[in-house]
Amino acid sequence: MNKYFKITLLLFFGYLSAQEKSVQTVYFDFDKYTLYDQQIKTITDFVKRSDTTKIESIQIYGYCDDRGDNDYNYRLSTNRVKTVQDILTSNSFNKNKIVVIEGKGRVILKKDIEENLTETRSKNRRVDLFIVKKNSFGKGIYNSFQEKHKVGDRVYLENILFVMGSSKLTEQSKQELDKTVMVLQKNQTLQFEIRGHVCCTPNYYPDAIDEFTRERKLSLNRARNVYRYLISKKISPQRMTYKGCGNKFPLGKGDALDRRVEFLILKI
Repeated sequence: MNKYFKITLLLFFGYLSAQEKSVQTVYFDFDKYTLYDQQIKTITDFVKRSDTTKIESIQIYGYCDDRGDNDYNYRLSTNRVKTVQDILTSNSFNKNKIVVIEGKGRVILKKDIEENLTETRSKNRRVDLFIVKKNSFGKGIYNSFQEKHKVGDRVYLENILFVMGSSKLTEQSKQELDKTVMVLQKNQTLQFEIRGHVCCTPNYYPDAIDEFTRERKLSLNRARNVYRYLISKKISPQRMTYKGCGNKFPLGKGDALDRRVEFLILKI
């Protein structure tokens, strides 16, 4: 395993830790989307180990190695996800909690820098399962979009966070927003306000300074950047507005979690 791949793995597991999500991976043979009994047991044991009363949702992502064309590999990765989904539901896992089911296609490699191409490819023929735990923020506040919302609900996605003083979306935040786009595309009637927040600013200031613009509009710019990103992903601007809330609504769980955006449900 070369240095590049080790760094990638470290970043990947660091990302999982930051999310506070449980993860399980199962691997597939080349060009296959069926699993052996032992691999099936890995999935069922993973679910049995998890306290389902504390599970908000589960997300399933499938991948292929770099061989073959794009269209074929998207179908193959989707079939792999479907296999895992069927195993979960056949073992009494609530299908309504499976909120993301996505085949990602092939993982492109730089073959000239891979020391062990065979091992790397075998690790890319996989499905990842992510369990999102139920939120602990109180009534009407959620850490994922729900199948049914009420007007006034607030959706706080734990992974859309910002560096101190910055309104720039991190790659981690973009990945979380990409998942949000899929949910919003399924629920075309949902309308919402994007609310930006900041931490660590004296109460006599209405907002913090954005290091990129040098304006005291940091929370507003955070919300606006999420708004623009969603538009770039074909979410209609007619469905959403944005505003900056400054430091008026801390979660009480530390500064990092107050450098965030939330979605306030306006219409269902």
